[in-house]
Amino acid sequence: MRGNDSTATQSTLGRAAGVTVMSLLLGSLASASTAAAVTKVNPKKTPFALQGPIVVTATAYNSLAEQTEGDPEIAAWGDRLVEGMNAVAISADLEGLGMKRGTKVRIEGLSGEYLVLDRMPPQWERRIDIYMGEDVHAAKHWGRRNVRIYWQAP
Repeated sequence: MRGNDSTATQSTLGRAAGVTVMSLLLGSLASASTAAAVTKVNPKKTPFALQGPIVVTATAYNSLAEQTEGDPEIAAWGDRLVEGMNAVAISADLEGLGMKRGTKVRIEGLSGEYLVLDRMPPQWERRIDIYMGEDVHAAKHWGRRNVRIYWQAP
């Protein structure tokens, strides 16, 4: 968050149409097209104690058969991915830092909190993949970026 943008961010979060997954999902709609303002994470103003930051490469993915193996709506741990939810996939090395299924993640440049619900293929390191439903345009618009992330394990 920038400075005292917490009121604007809370207002944005309150208006967003989020989907609750096992009562853990908090935050706003996860797509680059809905993340109008770039935010910076202020660890002192978050509702939970954070670990990090670390810089990772962030890409985006969709629930499309051509982008995955098997059912495109089922994540690696068996969670059903639903359009509009704030979810990320992580590279295996991030699990060694304490990120695992259900970990809350804050991503600089995006508002809200994201849940770790998926894993990436083993060849990737220091990488997250942001779930963007079936919005291929938003995923391509996001592209590949280096971002700081903060997290809290469940």
